[in-house]
Amino acid sequence: MTPSVRRHDREFDLILWGATGFTGQLVARHLAENYDWDVLRWAIGGRDEVKLAAVREGLGAPDLPVVLGDAHDQDKMAALAKRTRVVCSTVGPYARYGSELVAACVRAGTGYCDLTGEAHWIRRMLDAHNAQAVETGARIVPTCGFDSIPSDLGVYFLQREMQSRHGAPGPRIKGGVARLNGKASGGTVASMLNLLEEAGNDRSVRRILVNPYSLNPEGKRNGPDGRDRMSPSYDDDFRKWTAPFIMAGINTRIVRRSAALMPDLYGPDFSYQESMLTGRGVGGALKATAVSGVMAAALGALSIGPIRRLIAPRLPQPGEGPTPEEQKNGNWEMRFLGGSSGARVTGDMDPGYGSTSKMLAESAVCLALDQLTVGGGFHTPASAMGNILIERLQKNAGVTFEVIE
Repeated sequence: MTPSVRRHDREFDLILWGATGFTGQLVARHLAENYDWDVLRWAIGGRDEVKLAAVREGLGAPDLPVVLGDAHDQDKMAALAKRTRVVCSTVGPYARYGSELVAACVRAGTGYCDLTGEAHWIRRMLDAHNAQAVETGARIVPTCGFDSIPSDLGVYFLQREMQSRHGAPGPRIKGGVARLNGKASGGTVASMLNLLEEAGNDRSVRRILVNPYSLNPEGKRNGPDGRDRMSPSYDDDFRKWTAPFIMAGINTRIVRRSAALMPDLYGPDFSYQESMLTGRGVGGALKATAVSGVMAAALGALSIGPIRRLIAPRLPQPGEGPTPEEQKNGNWEMRFLGGSSGARVTGDMDPGYGSTSKMLAESAVCLALDQLTVGGGFHTPASAMGNILIERLQKNAGVTFEVIE
């Protein structure tokens, strides 16, 4: 196994790819406000030199290096990957714009993180590049935004606490979205539309999306969990009504991959389910029914090509996002239960942009600067960065992890 490159073997610690996009600019601002150049040697990258110059000017950082390239130019992506220890990408949908960059990072032994929630693309990249990433030492860590850091690190945090307090992990953990205040991300919408298009044209994509263990390593693609629940139900553990959560499709699979990669912490036959908590009583039941119905109707309509093409222009677009005030006023909370133990993870900004950009930025810095014990390969946020990233998120990203009784 080739170790990760030493810090001064590369020109940069980090290149932020896609810095001109809405989320990319938020990530850039977080890095500029929190890390001096003598701490983090970083650059912004993209294909439009004029827009990159405007981002640099907006940051008040006229000397910040700029790296030019095109997502589909293999030579440019290879050159970019060789210049840095880590690439942080905000350019999605990743199934359209991310594959050449991942391949370049794997070949160069360069760390990589992104915001994707596209399970079929992650599976594609795993199959194509994981063996070589192990050889080159490239740590590849997708899903470092709201999907799927709160779920992945929330379960990891609870398992760590249960091991410490009770000497054994929780075999069955449930996650619930208790609060979600913020606008839908245009990038997330674009990725979902692309996913639905691919699923409509390719049966293998549909199989990946419905398989609860589709992202697990070979030989570990079975277990007690079934397909994602798509109907309202009452949960006896949370003592609340629940509805399907749109991001559970990726979050649950990332958590299960973490469990497969860290069996000593999660134990055998680990089970994880995730939903949206809608409340108690008649009100909770009515809300669960309404959310389930709207979600089923929306997914059903968007799965039909002509309807999808008609509706798509009216949905949030990549590059669009909430105002700074809306980001600041947003927040979120997720709860996790494992038997008699529980945990709460909260964020102090809107989930799709404000919190996501900070979580991604800190994940990239963690990969670039911290002494991580894992080697190369495709990791999850928990399996790659675990406790170190939890500390960073609590210190710098407004994310809290608490034990609840």
